[in-house]
Amino acid sequence: MALEKGTIVATALRLLDDVGLDGLTLRRLAAELGVQAPALYWHFKNKQQLLDAMAAEMMSGHQSRPGLTEPGKWREWIADYAHTDRAMLNSYRDGARLVAGTRPSPELFAAVERVVAGLESAGFTAGDAMRGLSTVAGYVAGFVLEEQADRTRTDPEHAMPDMEEFQAAYPRLMAGMAEEGDPQGDRAFESGLQLILDGMELRLNAQATLEAGADQESQAEGETAR
Repeated sequence: MALEKGTIVATALRLLDDVGLDGLTLRRLAAELGVQAPALYWHFKNKQQLLDAMAAEMMSGHQSRPGLTEPGKWREWIADYAHTDRAMLNSYRDGARLVAGTRPSPELFAAVERVVAGLESAGFTAGDAMRGLSTVAGYVAGFVLEEQADRTRTDPEHAMPDMEEFQAAYPRLMAGMAEEGDPQGDRAFESGLQLILDGMELRLNAQATLEAGADQESQAEGETAR
């Protein structure tokens, strides 16, 4: 049976869960597929091309995301994008590291184009839409990177500090942690996301005010000319 590209990518993603990104080699993947390593080069010129294809497959859920049909609900729409992004990055071991080290696929560019168009329909400029989306995507990637690092971090010599002493030394830090909970938890993720969305909303309102002022000025000039 001929080796298919989709089979290689699916097997590589399964192997990623088993051995992690550092342990994923073309030799190990070939052994998993029951072929010699050179057979993989018929489909991928090098490991980077394979990693790009793996990332594209992992993030393919963005291609089927519905467009923004209610511009007034853009916050909920972008929040859903962020939650979906986080889930996809967490769907495989080292998913955030994999995506961070690969090139976006043409399909992902098309998905970004649809998101920017949706935000434009809500009143954002193309520039502010891109800035907002890039900020959200960067936040999600960094958050998941920390999540996944915590799962694999092993430091048996690092003992937990005496919490009374820690509280006395860092009262503001402890107060913030008490409010946010687990720094890699759902509540912390949501709080950071809403902070970004608040900033996007401020830019949107500022743009609306600017446009309203320009309209009034134009109207006043028209009346003066009459």
